[in-house]
Amino acid sequence: MVTRGFTGRQSTDNHSDRIPPGQHPVENFPVLSAGPTPRVELGSWKFTLKIGPRPVKSWTWTELNDLPQTKMTRDIHCVTSWSKLNTVWEGVTVDDIFADAGVEPPTNFVLAHSYDGYSTNVPLADLASGKAMVAVKYEGQPLAPDHGGPARLLVPHLYFWKSAKWVNGLQFTERDEAGFWELRGYHIYGDPWREQRYAND
Repeated sequence: MVTRGFTGRQSTDNHSDRIPPGQHPVENFPVLSAGPTPRVELGSWKFTLKIGPRPVKSWTWTELNDLPQTKMTRDIHCVTSWSKLNTVWEGVTVDDIFADAGVEPPTNFVLAHSYDGYSTNVPLADLASGKAMVAVKYEGQPLAPDHGGPARLLVPHLYFWKSAKWVNGLQFTERDEAGFWELRGYHIYGDPWREQRYAND
């Protein structure tokens, strides 16, 4: 299921220092998903934080949106070689989710889970300290389903497959467990600046 050919184009504008190797800037926002777009009703939407198999706390859509809202402007980088600069997101930081749950992270490893059965692993260090959020808005508007709405994980400094669409939970794990694409040959970490696209990169 892994496809090579991510050669990209080198940026020639004055933002070239913000474009990782093998990437090229785009103005549009390409839509790429592992499967069909799920339609999630806000009335039944739920986000759950787990330690292993044990649920610690869940939030309804209203409860999540009642938590402190943060705005982030970040560059994002897709493994298929496009980068989009200055994207504007709003949502709840992962730090604020942990704080509201009264959780002191028990391990250094986290799996993000989604409504379509997708999962991806992200180290705790890449979620905490203001680095990541559960995003509910993009460019001031509710996040569209094709881009992961009603909510997606946003981890902008890693390849964008780590920013799980249609996210519905985070789970602390004892070890660094591979998720959907990682099990299919993608890199376990996914740093764009080190071109960590595939398992051996």
